[in-house]
This record gives sequence, C-alpha cells and structure tokens, in this order.
Amino acid sequence: MYSQKVMEHFSNPRNTGEIPQADGVGEVGNPACGDMMTFYIKVKDGRIEDVKYKTFGCVAAIAVSSMVSEMVKGKTLEEAKTITNKAVAEALDGLPKQKMHCSNLGAKALKEAIKDYEIKVLGKEHESELAKKNVKRTAECTHCGVSNPITAKFCMNCGEKMED
Repeated sequence: MYSQKVMEHFSNPRNTGEIPQADGVGEVGNPACGDMMTFYIKVKDGRIEDVKYKTFGCVAAIAVSSMVSEMVKGKTLEEAKTITNKAVAEALDGLPKQKMHCSNLGAKALKEAIKDYEIKVLGKEHESELAKKNVKRTAECTHCGVSNPITAKFCMNCGEKMED
C-alpha cells in the first residue's frame, strides 16, 4: 500500500520537534481524519536555516511532514513557497489516492509558517494592504539603505532591526 520511501520516513522521521523562538509557525489540521501538523521555521538571510515539525496522524501524514522538512531546508522562502502537494507525493514515490490530502496538509503547514514569518518579521500583511490601496509607504534601512515597508520590524535585505 505504501512505498518504501513513505515507510522509511514514517519509521525514521527527520527534523521532528519544535524550534524555540521560531521565526514562523504554521498549524493546520483536518479534524475529520485526525491529522494535525505544526511546522516551525528559522530563517537566516532569506533562507530556511532550520525546520522542525510536530505531527499527529497517520503513516502518510508523518511521512509527508518528514519529506517536506527535508525538501525545504536550505531553500529560499520563495523556493519553499513553490513546493506543491504533487511534488511532495512524488518525492515519496507516491501516496495512495485516499491519503493525498496529507500531502496538501504538509505543503499548507509549511506555507502557513512562511506566511507567519512574513507577517511577524517583514510586515508583509501590512505591505499588501497598502498595495491594495495603492499607497507606497517605505522606510529606508539605516544599515544598508534598502527601502522596506514602513511596518517592517526587520530589514528584508540585511535582517537588521528597523529603527523607529
């Protein structure tokens, strides 16, 4: 029923646990089937430096979480955002049709962690709200001179704290 790769990631899951003071946390779940996933990411210089997760669920859910964590470590945030449920399933040499929803949860939990990071650290939510209103409000970083959204707490380029 499950591929050898699925069973390997289920039996020996990679990157399990939590990251204290994670830069981003994404939590998703499907109460109907009982699968719950929380992803934690640590970002440095625009790359996912570390990723961990806690998953409660079936064989496929655990294997998917493990595979997603392997797929994104070291990737830029933009690269990580492109990971799809299909790519996760293919990396695991396939999932049974009735378990494909687990690959959706893995990719979604990761994207929720990235979104959380962008909102907390980069102020992306406020930036997109201003863009909808066609308002351009930026502040220049005193460390590197790059323009950032006025709501950013840290510079998107150098990562230094933005001055008030």
